[in-house]
Amino acid sequence: MRRIVVVGASAAGLAAAETLRREGYDGTVTLVGDEPRPPYDRPPLSKQILAGQWQPGRLDLRSPADLDALGLDLHLGTAASGLDLADRIVHLADGTPVPYDGLIVATGVGPRRLPGEGGRVLRTLDEALTLRDRLGPERRLAVVGAGFLGAEAAAAARGLGTEVTLIEPAPVPLAHAVGEDVGRVLSQAHLDHGVDLRTGVGVTEVTHGGVRLADGGLVVADEALVAIGCRPNTAWLEDSGLTLDDGLMCDEYCAAAPGVYGAGDVARWHNPLFGTTMRIEHRTNAAEQGMAAARNLLRQDAREPFAPVPYFWSDQYDMKIQAYGYLRGHDGTAVIAGNLHERRFLVAYRTGDRLTGMLSVGMPPKAIRPWRQAIAVRTKWQDAVRGTLPTALRP
Repeated sequence: MRRIVVVGASAAGLAAAETLRREGYDGTVTLVGDEPRPPYDRPPLSKQILAGQWQPGRLDLRSPADLDALGLDLHLGTAASGLDLADRIVHLADGTPVPYDGLIVATGVGPRRLPGEGGRVLRTLDEALTLRDRLGPERRLAVVGAGFLGAEAAAAARGLGTEVTLIEPAPVPLAHAVGEDVGRVLSQAHLDHGVDLRTGVGVTEVTHGGVRLADGGLVVADEALVAIGCRPNTAWLEDSGLTLDDGLMCDEYCAAAPGVYGAGDVARWHNPLFGTTMRIEHRTNAAEQGMAAARNLLRQDAREPFAPVPYFWSDQYDMKIQAYGYLRGHDGTAVIAGNLHERRFLVAYRTGDRLTGMLSVGMPPKAIRPWRQAIAVRTKWQDAVRGTLPTALRP
């Protein structure tokens, strides 16, 4: 392979490009990104950037000198518009055809939107800065969607003195991801900080004066943030012949087709550790999968399955939330340490007869970190809840 193209210039794409060089690949590496900015970190957008704690330059994933040292063929500010698998060509929106011998798809996700005008989303630095400039005392923000992004934005806005209404169609925010008990605990934190939390309420459209509810009511707001989830950025692949199903379908090696690999938020791959396909929208997974995809692309005769224990974190008010494993679709939970009502606890998640996830709130990192390995070695549920883990794994 003399030319490898990486489409997507965020965490996954950059990790893939760096890994190619680190593995000794000396051919052309083309990195394509739809934003004109060099790669930057996205998790702080709804936290430190929106809260006004960080300046934009702090988000840069690499310095200009470090990027130059990679010797990349950079195409920033232009998106991929199509893929010709037979001729191995990526077509860019500006009309440029980019041939490849190997391809890594790392195009991430885009925010879902609501009908109407005036609604904001939070995916890029420019969007975060624009919203930040419109928040503060005597301002009103309506946040549609109480998932992690919406919850983080609500917390940041309250820290700026903004009146916040947080609207969620589900009865318990985040219950589908972390369970009802933990969802209620996290919801109470918003109530304690003065957020007007409305659950079981649908929204039909965004207007210039706020958001219209399904029952016809209007939540008056100066700004409205729509945080109702994301769609994988796969539109440019629709006529390519690749399999798309809520993401780019990949096998356990992150391969979507011969010479084509997926990484990051856009990739749905089979994780053999959990025996299921998954698509993970978390920063740590993006970097790890970018590295795995690059290595497997180069080592066709010595590929390794990508079988991580996913990790994510969230900062809301004074709460530090951390989780390892795959929590969705769990069959049960158990509090291993601490107390839910004090918002200081460690919860285990069961799928079948296995420990498949751990989540902590308000606990030091050392309390949850050892459980990552317990999940990785497929610890039986009864061993986990009884505290009979091998000594080397005990927190």
